[in-house]
Order: sequence, then C-alpha cells, then structure tokens
Amino acid sequence: MADQSHQQRPTDAMKGMFAGQKGQAQGPPTSKVLAVVTLVPVAGFLLLLSGLTLAATFIGLAVSTPLLVMCSPVLVPAAALIGLAMTGFLASGAFGITGISSLSWIANYLRRARLPEHLEHAKQRAQETAGQMGQTVTGKAQETAGRAQEAAGTG
Repeated sequence: MADQSHQQRPTDAMKGMFAGQKGQAQGPPTSKVLAVVTLVPVAGFLLLLSGLTLAATFIGLAVSTPLLVMCSPVLVPAAALIGLAMTGFLASGAFGITGISSLSWIANYLRRARLPEHLEHAKQRAQETAGQMGQTVTGKAQETAGRAQEAAGTG
C-alpha cells in the first residue's frame, strides 16, 4: 500500500505538465491550438493527394502496359507512357514530402511557440505602468504621513 501512494499515474503526470501556479490544469495556448487546427487538415489533405496520385499512376501503368506490349514497335507512345509515369511518381513524391514537411513544421512551431512581440510589448508596458503607480501611491502615502505628523505636532 505504501508503494502505491508513491507511484504516479500517467494521467497525473500529464496534468502536472499543464499545471499552473495554483495547481489547476491549464490547456495549451491558443496559438498552438490554432496552428494545429489549421495545419493538420492541410497536411492530411496533401498526404491524401499523394496517395491518390500514386494509386492513379499505378492504375494507369497497369492499364497501358498491355497496349505498350501490343504496340511495341511504336516508340513514341512508349516514351509518352514513361514520361507520364515518371510525372506521376514525381508528383506523388512531391505531395508526400510537402505533407510530411508540413507536419514537421507544425511540430517545430509547437515546440518553440512564444508570445507575439506586440503582446510582449504590451506586457512590458503594463509592468512599467504598475511600477509607476506603485511609486505614486508610495509618494502620496509619505506626504499624507508627513501632514498628519505636522497636524499632530501643532495641535
């Protein structure tokens, strides 16, 4: 029983990753959620397009190979067929690489996501304003204390 109290469940470990200062679970930042919601469908579509292009290329080769065999003395259709097949393979590879690189970019973006510069600037301005207000309040409190001592000394 004592061993079970020291073990941490995986869900507790995941909650600990997103825990705030008060120990409450917080979700990921909005910028990360928007990046995933926007780019994952795009990457998925490109990977789907890659697969469809590859399948269409194989079907085209399967259909046109018997024609090539029957018309083997004619080299122009053979060259056209080879050219189209190579174009299909290259297009399939390009769509696949684009989809995978999009997913890689998403992963790197999520690892290095930071506040935009204008939000960082606003945060800095708010801190400066709070510091100035604190100094103003301290000065007014000292003036009030000084006046109270003068009034007590003259009264």
